[in-house]
Amino acid sequence: MSSEVKETFIPRRPPTPGPDPGALAAKVRTLGPSMTRSMQRVAVAVAQDPAGCAALTVTGLAERTGTSEATVVRTARVLGYPGYRDLRLALAGLAAQQQSGAAPAVTADIAVDDPISSVVAKLAQEERQCLADTAAGLDTGHLESAVGALAAARRIDVYGIGASNLVAQDLVQKLLRIGLIAHAHADPHLAVTNAVQLRAGDVAVAITHSGRTTDVIEPLRVAFDRGATTVAITGRPDGEVVQYADHVLTTSTARESELRPAAMSSRTSQLLVVDCLFIGVAQRTYDAAAPALSASYEALAHRHSHPKRA
Repeated sequence: MSSEVKETFIPRRPPTPGPDPGALAAKVRTLGPSMTRSMQRVAVAVAQDPAGCAALTVTGLAERTGTSEATVVRTARVLGYPGYRDLRLALAGLAAQQQSGAAPAVTADIAVDDPISSVVAKLAQEERQCLADTAAGLDTGHLESAVGALAAARRIDVYGIGASNLVAQDLVQKLLRIGLIAHAHADPHLAVTNAVQLRAGDVAVAITHSGRTTDVIEPLRVAFDRGATTVAITGRPDGEVVQYADHVLTTSTARESELRPAAMSSRTSQLLVVDCLFIGVAQRTYDAAAPALSASYEALAHRHSHPKRA
């Protein structure tokens, strides 16, 4: 099957409005690596020259990128727009932002001979860009729904492997401190064993940048089948994990390289989403959360004080 007609997985979720113009560049950076080569040509073209592409018909953009009209339409949909007309409107808006000096910066890859000062500058810029991209592309409708489910949950399970498990533990620690029952699972067997016990009224959260981590997808699938509300935090909204997610929260990250496996930006973006979830839940459960948080501070205060000298 040629790349021109390769079918792209569309998540099983209700349609949502296309992202605002400021989120378009972030969408291209996040989703580009998972697209077919022909779709990547369309995505790169609209990101590099939004004004020029906004002036083109679907036929014109197909000719410019050496693809087909069907590929242009599929690319628009993968980027989050109902059709090409909606993408053109976003391109026009992005072009206007760039003309006003609001164009997003692009961080160059780190080279093996870069001085440490350049490494610091590039990493700092990349982190800022990833956070901005994540915020711009985050579906606040799904975020609100996920917050509501977490706030009302009888029990919360969070799944993450490797670096994503660090984020899972961060979310669980935050939820525990405001009085919610939450557990982080890194062992895939234990994760599935716990997922079997979930039911309606419980929540399962899967954290996977690639969207393809089997050890995270499997317990989420079990939780989904058991009737629990499921949430996926992922950098690949076209990944397999979203098949079993009621709510998908997309993160942005820089491309990983030889010098940067498990790039920090993937965790930074995930942690932003975790903080948004926590603050939302704390707001909704404030009457119970505030005393619980105060009690946890008091219980730990002596561990942070200087020991008295004899």
